[in-house]
Amino acid sequence: MVNHRRLTYKGASARLGSKRRQPGYEANKRGLNTKIHLAVDAKGLPVKVTITSGTINDNIEAGNLTEGIEAGKLLADKGYDTNAILEMAEKAKMEAVIPPKSNRKIQREYDKELYKKRHLVENAFLYLKNWCGIATRYAKNTLSFLNAVTIRCLFLWINSMIGKSCVYTA
Repeated sequence: MVNHRRLTYKGASARLGSKRRQPGYEANKRGLNTKIHLAVDAKGLPVKVTITSGTINDNIEAGNLTEGIEAGKLLADKGYDTNAILEMAEKAKMEAVIPPKSNRKIQREYDKELYKKRHLVENAFLYLKNWCGIATRYAKNTLSFLNAVTIRCLFLWINSMIGKSCVYTA
């Protein structure tokens, strides 16, 4: 005889309010969350992706994203306008195209026409989050979620190589 009650609750620890969670899927006042950090090339194709807890500041992860990448320009939004990131870009021989924050004492100049190309990273995020498994984060652990994001990035690369538009949705 099968104990149906035991089968019903087997593996349901996440639904029952278990305190056991995977790293990077931390609880905060808004619930469980993670953050995708993405670096793309000049064509908008992902070259590096990392996953962190949603409470980690983007500036902290910027160094990991650009490490090992050779590029002439670093395009980023105002959130990345810190002296540390500007110095890191200078050491890597990259020109930082980052609009200055409004509270900077000395406003820097930046190439506004080139900055318009930053939409490529936003388009890559739209493509990734078009897959509902990534948008709603169905994966219960961080490694599975990173694997799902990586697979979606591979689809983007494959589509660019065979010259077809990105129309795969799930």
